[in-house]
This record gives sequence, structure tokens and C-alpha cells, in this order.
Amino acid sequence: MTDAKTTAWTALREDFPILDQQVHGKPLIYFDNAATSQKPRVVIEALEHYYERDNANVHRGIHELSNRATAGYEAARARAAKFIHARNTEEIVFTRGTTEGINLVANSWGAKNLKSGDLILLTEMEHHSNLVPWQLLAQRTGAKIAYVPVTGDDGLLDLSRLDSLLTQQVKIFSMVHISNSLGTVNPVAGLCARARKLGITTLVDGAQSAGHMPVDVQAIGCDFFVFSGHKICGPTGIGVLWGRLELLDAMPPYQGGGEMILSVEYQKTEFKKAPHRFEAGTPDISGPIGLHVAMDYLDNIGRENIWKHDQELAYYAYDKLAAIKDIRLFGPKLDRGGLVSFLLKDVHAHDVVTLADQAGVALRGGHHCTQPLMHKLGVESTARASFYFYNTKAEVDRFVEVVKEIQKFFGQ
Repeated sequence: MTDAKTTAWTALREDFPILDQQVHGKPLIYFDNAATSQKPRVVIEALEHYYERDNANVHRGIHELSNRATAGYEAARARAAKFIHARNTEEIVFTRGTTEGINLVANSWGAKNLKSGDLILLTEMEHHSNLVPWQLLAQRTGAKIAYVPVTGDDGLLDLSRLDSLLTQQVKIFSMVHISNSLGTVNPVAGLCARARKLGITTLVDGAQSAGHMPVDVQAIGCDFFVFSGHKICGPTGIGVLWGRLELLDAMPPYQGGGEMILSVEYQKTEFKKAPHRFEAGTPDISGPIGLHVAMDYLDNIGRENIWKHDQELAYYAYDKLAAIKDIRLFGPKLDRGGLVSFLLKDVHAHDVVTLADQAGVALRGGHHCTQPLMHKLGVESTARASFYFYNTKAEVDRFVEVVKEIQKFFGQ
């Protein structure tokens, strides 16, 4: 018998037109949410309404359409501040996504504050987006990079090493909130507190957390926080960088152009304060408007409810997969985000994903933009199932059946 709680979650699926289809003749099971989430009809309609009724450039015009576009754009900034409990809207910078947010901090804050001999502290589970920008910065400045180790397949940070790593040479500690490969939920508030005692600046990559759990940047205690719209039911190409206002105001512009200036002369330019000094040129206007609706949608459900649901699916999937012979699971058994990464013995992850697709199940296979972590674990890739609130236990059951069928196909 279906209980009311299950019915409520299932009813939300009707808000997502894309889920109501077949792939290769089978009902679609979309388990690639860590790569990008699907968009509810209200977000799609908000984009359509903007382009049909309000399309104009922001800030520069005084006609009615420009006023509407500007109002929508700035309302989204205020909504983003509320979404992560920022102190004020000036701390919200719109970017193309998590990747650009980290690049902005590395190129602006980092270029100003790092020098030869300084240390950048990361973790061994970082996405390339929170690794490569710091490598590029280190090459330019002469700074070095150190890493908090991962203990092994359980996917936890070796916090016993933290005291020896948090030295006076460390200028920034940049860390992922929830690992996109392991599902590990890092204790970011505690890590930021320990760094703050030493005057170390901190950045938290919230790409996998902002749309799945309540986020309060004041409670976390970080200096910068970044996330992407497309992973929280919003449009692609829009993201948010939150930074403490005193840090943002002290940072030089990331790019130059229109919108971000107070005055320009042939020999010099005066720049606006944050956040506008970091938003050069015509921005993505429809993106924030769609993001605004997505944030409303998620908070109407309640991110604390989404988090419980995602974890329940992850635990359920982990236990079901763990009962399969000749399978290797990655990440913690408990206290994990809504995903499970795995490998079948002697079966390449890409083969698993290809055959699952033929059964209508959308998975992700590869290194998940965490190649150094894969090498640390002694593998080239894993298969990953990642969940969101519109997924169900019935879909997990079908997914596990498909995994068993794949094993039989390969003669295991």
C-alpha cells in the first residue's frame, strides 16, 4: 500500500515533463542528477515569459521593458541571498556556474593575496573545478598546493592530518561540501572554524549541496561559497558566488567591460563596488529569473525534506547494491549525499552505463571530473547513480535489477 508521503513525492514528478517519456522503449529512470537536474514546468514557463514579455538589457535603460528585466534580475539576487542566508544582496555575484565562481576567486582574490612560498590547501576528493584553477594560480604566483588525504574507499577525509596541514603558510583552504564521486558530506563548518582561527580564508564548493540541503553560509563560517543553477532545478549557464562583502570590495575586477564601471577615461577606469564590478558586460538575464523560480520551488518543498528523501534513496540503493556479488562501492555507507558510485568486477564503467541506457536508466560513467581521486583509489572510472526528490524506491529497485542483468550479460 502506498503511504501519503510516497504519494506526495511521486506527485512532484508531474511537474517535470521530461520524466514522462521512454528511452529505447523503456520508461526513463533519470539517475544523473549530480551532473544536472531536471527542470520543473514553472522554471521553463518563467524563461518563456521573460523572452515573450520582458526581454531587454538590464541596468542601462529607462524604458519599461528594461525596468522589468532589471527588477527581475535584481530580485533574483535578493532571492539567492535568502537561499543561502547571506547578510545582504551585495554579497551575491552572478556567474556562469560553480566553475566560474571558483575561477573568479582564484584570479581576483588569489592573484592579489598569494605569493611565492604560500600554500593553497585542497582535499584529494576535489572536482577539477576546484583543483585546476588553483593549479593555474600556483603556476603564476609560485604558491604550492597541499591536500587533505582521503582515507580510501570509504571516502572520508583523514582529519588526523589537518593540524599538520593547517600551517601559517596556508592562505586559502578550498573544499567540496558534498563529493560528486563519493557522496561524502564533509564537515565544512568545523573545517572552516579551524582555518579561521589561523586567519586562513576558506571557500566551499556547494555544487552538490545547495539544492539538496539547507545551506547557511553564516553557520558554515566560510568566506566564499559557490553553486550552480543547473544542479538545483534552474537553467544552465547561471551560478552564484557568495563572498563576504569586505573581501569582495577589496578584490580587483575579474573581467573588464560595460556594466562594471563608474567612469572610464582613456587612461584610467573607476569600478563599481561588489557585486557589479564582477559582472562585466550584458549578463545572463533569463538565467537568474529562472533560478529565482527554481529556488522558490525547492524551498516550497523544503530542502530539509529533500535531504531526508535523497539520503533515504542513497542508503536504500547502497544496501541493495552491497548485496550483489563482485561489486565495489565507493564512499561512506552512512552520512552520504544522494548518490552511489560503484564498479562491477571486470566490467568497465562505460559498459555498465551503455547497457543501463538501453534499459532506460540514465547513469554517469567516467572519472566524474575527479581524475586524481580515481587514481588515488586505483581505478580509472566508476559508474554513478545520483538521485533527487523526483526519484523513487521503485526506480532504485529497477536500477538494481538492471545492474544484475548487466552482470549476467558479462557472464558473472
